[in-house]
Amino acid sequence: PIPVLSWLLPFIGHMGICTSAGVIRDFAGPYFVSEDNMAFGRPTKYWMLDVSKVHTSGSNAWDTAVSDASEEYKHRMHNLCCDNCHSHVAMALNLMRYENSTSWNMINLCLLAFIHGKHVSCAGFLKTWLPNLMLVGVILTVALALNLR
Repeated sequence: PIPVLSWLLPFIGHMGICTSAGVIRDFAGPYFVSEDNMAFGRPTKYWMLDVSKVHTSGSNAWDTAVSDASEEYKHRMHNLCCDNCHSHVAMALNLMRYENSTSWNMINLCLLAFIHGKHVSCAGFLKTWLPNLMLVGVILTVALALNLR
């Protein structure tokens, strides 16, 4: 989860993509793609993709697409709203033509990760949702206290 942003909107978070060997690549900031050291800590949620859905099947095509997208994003400025970690993953999926598509973008990735993603553990679930639930609880408590006066 991204501090503050994910507390307000817990369905929005940081995203990376793994190589076939399980090494996570993520666009972590301006001109920087990290390797197995995600910008906001260990993953709390994952969406298992199927390498057989790559247009040119095989783990080599997958790894090439992840590498090419990562190399491209090493030369890009990070922009929270327009060119971010979700865009990096979308580029990798577009390059490999995952599910025979070149229409991957940060919006559909956010939605599909929310729908298909699984939490890595109970602690991952709590790390994702607890700050939001606490914030909502505080807001409701204050609103009720003010209305009961």
